Amino acid sequence: MRTDSSPGTLPAREHLPAAPAGTPVLDVVIPVYNEEKDLQPCVRRLHEHLARTFPYAFRITIADNASTDTTPQVAARLAAEIPEVATFRLEQKGRGRALRAVWSASDSPVLAYMDVDLSTDLNALLPLVAPLISGHSDLAIGSRLARSSRVVRGPKREFISRAYNLILRGSLQARFSDAQCGFKAIRRDVAQVLLPLIEDTGWFFDTEMLVLAERAGLRIHEVPVDWVDDPDSTVHIVKTATDDLKGVWRIGRALATGSLPLDRLTRPFGDDPRDREIEDVPRGLARQLVGFCVVGGLSTLFYLLLYSGFRVFTGSQVANALALLVSAIANTAANRRLTFGVRGRGGAVRHQAQGLVVFGIGLALTSGSLAALNAATSEPAHSTELAVLIAANLAATVLRFLLFRAWVFPDRHDSETTVVAAYPTAAYPTASYPTDQFRAGEAADGTWRDATVPLLPARPHDTDARDFR
Repeated sequence: MRTDSSPGTLPAREHLPAAPAGTPVLDVVIPVYNEEKDLQPCVRRLHEHLARTFPYAFRITIADNASTDTTPQVAARLAAEIPEVATFRLEQKGRGRALRAVWSASDSPVLAYMDVDLSTDLNALLPLVAPLISGHSDLAIGSRLARSSRVVRGPKREFISRAYNLILRGSLQARFSDAQCGFKAIRRDVAQVLLPLIEDTGWFFDTEMLVLAERAGLRIHEVPVDWVDDPDSTVHIVKTATDDLKGVWRIGRALATGSLPLDRLTRPFGDDPRDREIEDVPRGLARQLVGFCVVGGLSTLFYLLLYSGFRVFTGSQVANALALLVSAIANTAANRRLTFGVRGRGGAVRHQAQGLVVFGIGLALTSGSLAALNAATSEPAHSTELAVLIAANLAATVLRFLLFRAWVFPDRHDSETTVVAAYPTAAYPTASYPTDQFRAGEAADGTWRDATVPLLPARPHDTDARDFR
């Protein structure tokens, strides 16, 4: 996993403001490798659609992935004939590498890509990018697996796609429905912070980008699409599937060890300035309560089973203490990871020590309850003991949550946000790109400028005389 330094927390999402046009609002990238046959009709069809339906200035960028046929010549002719078309030449293959290269250099505030076969109906393009322009979402994806999507493809590809997304849901807890549809968009300010964290340069690039964005709490908008399979696709299914599974393992291991600096991608809660002025409001309380209740319920069951087992060999007080000790260690570890989202080994020993203090308070409550019961009756029934312990544990549970939230796992999130911005780039016609490593802007140096690009609805045919197109 890349762990390059980053400017820090993202600012709140904002609607891209209207102002004199100049920079294209949307940059649609088409990664290609040996697509001399399909490239020209794809670009012309896409250009005609955008010119007719898209209310802002746009650019279509052809990212040539080291093609060995006449694709570069076709791309150059299109760029010469159509002002809104530009082309890049990369000397290494890899769709992820191409997207990182073009997106990192683009000056457009909304970045998108689609496959050259145009399997996805282009009527979904404006709904795809509109939430990014409005500031509602950070990323947007086309979904072939949504209920209202209409898809035409063979059973083999259908099975592979659904199986892969089930794997993502089961192993990485992904909530997005379709990781592989070649129809996605991202805000540039998000891309500049997210791209340096993505390691894959091939087909797994999409999945890695979505998983990291989702785990960081960014908003992913899904658009149901109409999609027709391309029977002439050159994608090697077996190799791609193998690489994807390797990527799932790599990402899962990084998430489990807490090695990803996802806090760099967090946004403040809410986009209304009034929300950001509110102080001392507990964040994530509802989610933490649900997680704590689930962990608490399982811990209570575990505790009662342990108590019943220990009670066979020893007295009630010793059995209670042993059962509480074992269940408390498990409870602290589970709440640390699942309820309060603390990952990695840092502070684990301190958290367990504090958890044992909380355990001591719970022990005092439950032991005191047992002592009171034994004082009231010399030989209480086992069911009565369990009932008293359950009541005492309920009281201890409420106190445990409060102590966990306020003392053991306090929210130390820095409320101050750093404005993430984009570095200046010159307009680019045909160009060659270094492909060993790409960094989104000058992230490590902190030299980014304001990411907000002035926009104004304009006819796509309007051009500036100074524009390279």
